[in-house]
Amino acid sequence: MGRIIIAGIGPGSKEDITPAVLEAVRQADVIVGYKYYFQFIESYVKDGCKCIDTGMKKERERAEQAFHLAEQGKTVVVISSGDAGIYGMAPLIYEMKRQRTATVVSGSAADIEVTTLPGISAFQKAASLLGAPIGHDMCIISLSDLMTPWEVIERRIRAAATTDFVTAVYNPKSHGRYWQLYRLQELFLQERSADTPVGYVRQAGREDQSVTVTTLGAFDPEAVDMFTVILIGNSQSYIEGDKIITPRGYYSSKKQVASCETTAYTVSGDSVAGKPGQQIMMESFRTIKGELHRKDYPLDHLWALLHAIHTTADFDMEDILFTDPDAVSIIYNKVKEGTLKTIVTDVTMVTSGIRKGALSRLGIEAKCYLSDPRVAEMAAQEGITRTQAGIRLAVEEHPDALYAFGNAPTALMELCDLIRRGKAHPAGIIAAPVGFVHVRESKHMVKPFKDIPKIIVEGRKGGSNLAATLCNAILTFDDAEQLKPGRDL
Repeated sequence: MGRIIIAGIGPGSKEDITPAVLEAVRQADVIVGYKYYFQFIESYVKDGCKCIDTGMKKERERAEQAFHLAEQGKTVVVISSGDAGIYGMAPLIYEMKRQRTATVVSGSAADIEVTTLPGISAFQKAASLLGAPIGHDMCIISLSDLMTPWEVIERRIRAAATTDFVTAVYNPKSHGRYWQLYRLQELFLQERSADTPVGYVRQAGREDQSVTVTTLGAFDPEAVDMFTVILIGNSQSYIEGDKIITPRGYYSSKKQVASCETTAYTVSGDSVAGKPGQQIMMESFRTIKGELHRKDYPLDHLWALLHAIHTTADFDMEDILFTDPDAVSIIYNKVKEGTLKTIVTDVTMVTSGIRKGALSRLGIEAKCYLSDPRVAEMAAQEGITRTQAGIRLAVEEHPDALYAFGNAPTALMELCDLIRRGKAHPAGIIAAPVGFVHVRESKHMVKPFKDIPKIIVEGRKGGSNLAATLCNAILTFDDAEQLKPGRDL
């Protein structure tokens, strides 16, 4: 009884065929495969070996031919491009052996030895040409719906995009299948940033090979065909020159690289000397950005949103954080211009959460009036809360400050009343009081002031930590474009 060797001959270059596969080809009595692939192995075929072409899309006939010849006692090598186990002939051969063993009376198929020899897959060759895009968890998806319903393929695409896998895409496009790749891009953009690196290689390892690096947003499905393999990075992937790198974690998480007396931490190519806290914060921001439902937020809003989610671990912020257009940048520019020198908070916990390094670097003072001895006296005389009294005193001394509220809706309502009476015109308002009484109403009262930039946490949610982190977002807005939070930690 003969045997069948299923061999992956690599992506198309003789240099990429493994020695084990070449040795199998040399020993073969018969080689079965698609005629296009014979050119890559013909110089290794022994005299008298017969090469049988069953034509394109004739995989089943190819497998039956292999069994027929093996049953005659021949050593049959069935060749597939790339790796025979990845969208290749290996699964079909094993399934057919099982079926023939169960149905053929002689049971001869059971006596045929079937072995598989791995080959370099097209996605591996493409990855090597693109740099190091598959350095972390990955998956492979074929867009061919000849044997897999599109509904199943789309579920897998969504799963890959949502779970942040590096994703290799096979069979991306053909004359009859032109829209599926557009749909994949649409689904990925719902889960991933438009800046996500994308690389694609056409005819990997062959004479007319071409390599392209782009981004998910700029990727043009019309630029690829069935001879192309596409690799989509994850949220940590980045482009360095003409290469794509997906960090494994050696420099992007806990890895410390000692150099003389200092320790350097590196995140996706960005060196942050001696600041592990900033490194962790940068990784957190990139993770959050990768998990946002919407990928096209203006940088101004995105920066505030990333801070809010980082502080609370609450992705509801994506739905409830409201910012006026350019609110963060407008307030930040007032700081840079020197026209904003004071941040007033409703409670001391907000003041405590504002980064002291940022305040010092920018020459800003953060104040809370609750501990001022005048507050208790005014509150008692006027029959108002201490936080209301604190805001009244603050407006007298700093009518044009940035006002940040993380606790007391009555304090926010007091400021709104003073604005309407012409007593105050803040440089900006952060409205994030938390609770159940007058909280929503206080936030609604802020919105009509169209000429004052506002950041509002809608609904009942909020808190001193949120108000403080939104102040920090403003003070560090010059770090937003490079997504480098935490330098003032």
